[in-house]
Amino acid sequence: MDRRQQRTRQAIFDAFTLLLETKRYGEVTVQEIIDAANVGRSTFYAHFDTKDALLRAMCTDIFDHVFSHVLQKEATHDFSNRPEDLRDRVTHVLHHLNDNRRCLKGILSGESGELFMGYFKEYLALLFEPVVAVGAEGVPADYLRNHMICDFAEAVRWWMRNDGYTPEQVSRFFLETSHLL
Repeated sequence: MDRRQQRTRQAIFDAFTLLLETKRYGEVTVQEIIDAANVGRSTFYAHFDTKDALLRAMCTDIFDHVFSHVLQKEATHDFSNRPEDLRDRVTHVLHHLNDNRRCLKGILSGESGELFMGYFKEYLALLFEPVVAVGAEGVPADYLRNHMICDFAEAVRWWMRNDGYTPEQVSRFFLETSHLL
């Protein structure tokens, strides 16, 4: 993708994010995204087939970074100089979700919440794979994977509805109540 296409794509992402900070996903129209991004209809559709495809692409861009294998120093957190463990990985994910909290509240408030959670769970499977690989005595790996993914996804959904908790606190809540960890 050339720089012009990257700028256009970013303008669409930014417009969509801005709209999601004030409106529910189902209330946002493609026309509003086009107007806010200052692009033409054909330009929008050259990048995304639907609003759902836009959401998927936005999630993929965010999650590819959030779930990367290398933890780097970032504006809101720094896990780069510590031995990597599950607590740091989970807290890293939560910091990024917290940074996008206003947008995520809009996404999670309607039918888009299930779309988002489906994409999110795909990445969570990768996050929890090292724990699943070690396993727990007598617990099937696919059960453990499903349990951890669903538990964490619902913890995030709860957290988005309940302000006042830090990523570190939610990480602790999740890990201390997941008795296998």
